[in-house]
Amino acid sequence: MPPVSEIIVVGSINADLVIKGPKLPAPGETILGGEFYQAAGGKGANQAVAAARLALAPVTFVGALGEDALGRDALRGFQSENLICDYLRSVPQSPTGVALILVDANGQNLISVASGANSRLAPGDLDAVCRTAFPAARIFLTSLEIPLETVASGLKRAKQAGLLTVLNPAPASREVLDADILNWVDVLTPNAGEAALLAETGLATPGETESAAAIRAARELQERGCRQVIVTLGADGCVVVGSAVTQIAPCRVAAVDATAAGDAFNGALAVALAEGRTLVEAATWANAAAALSVTRRGAQPSLPTRRELDEFLARNR
Repeated sequence: MPPVSEIIVVGSINADLVIKGPKLPAPGETILGGEFYQAAGGKGANQAVAAARLALAPVTFVGALGEDALGRDALRGFQSENLICDYLRSVPQSPTGVALILVDANGQNLISVASGANSRLAPGDLDAVCRTAFPAARIFLTSLEIPLETVASGLKRAKQAGLLTVLNPAPASREVLDADILNWVDVLTPNAGEAALLAETGLATPGETESAAAIRAARELQERGCRQVIVTLGADGCVVVGSAVTQIAPCRVAAVDATAAGDAFNGALAVALAEGRTLVEAATWANAAAALSVTRRGAQPSLPTRRELDEFLARNR
C-alpha cells in the first residue's frame, strides 16, 4: 500500500528540449546563436514536482511514460523527489512525451508538444488511485496535456469523493466547455489568455485593465459551472474571484525563463490549500513560488523548495 498523501496530481510527463536565444523566431525565420539544454518537464510532472518540493508529506503523481531512455530518466527523477510513483504507467511501444521550447532574452517562450505516452493515459488508469489514495486525500490537481476524458473522469470522481478539485486549463481548449467539466471544478486557474478564450469574453478592451478583463472572464466562467477562479497575470500577479474579488500584487523579480511558472503556481496552490490556507492566502503563496521560478531556467530545475520559498518571502516582505 502506498504512503498516505493529501495531494493527488494527474497529468503529463515530457522531456523538455530547450533553446534559449536572443528572440523568438517569426514563422519561417531562423534565429542563430541559441543555447541548448534538456530538462524534465510536462505540465503534470512540473506541478507534481512543484508540490512535492513544497509539501511536508509525499505527493501522489499519476501519469504515463514511454518505455524509452527519456521515460527511464524521468522516472529516476521522480523517485528522487517527495513523490509517490506507484501510479505511474509505462506504455509499451509509445515514446515519452517531448516538448520543444524556445525562450527569448526576456524569458518569454514558445512551446510545441508531441504527447506520446501522455495521450494513452486513460480513465481506467485512475481506478487504483481512486480506490486506494482518494480516502486520505484532500486536493486533486490536473491539467489538459492528457486526454480530456481522463481529466473529466478524474475531476468527477474526486469531487464525488469529497476532494477539493483544481483544474489548470492549459493548454486551453474550448472542449472543456463541451465536456461539461467545469461543474466538477472547485478552483479554475487559467492565465489571462486562457480565461478569455474559455469565457469567450476577449482580452482587455480599450480603456480596460488586464485585471478588469480577467475578472469579467472569471465571472463568466463561474456562470458556466466552476466555483472559484484564479486568473494568473504573469508579472502583474493574479486575481482571485470567488464571492468577492481580490487582486494579489506581483513579486518583482528579474525574469530569466517563464517556463513552468504556471506549474509552480499550481503546485504551490495545491500545497497551501491542503494545509488549510484560505484561497487568497494560498494564491499569495503560489504567486511567490511562480515569481521565484522565473528567476531560473528550465521547467523542473526552476521549481523552488519550501526553504527557498520561505527565504524568498522573508527577503521580499
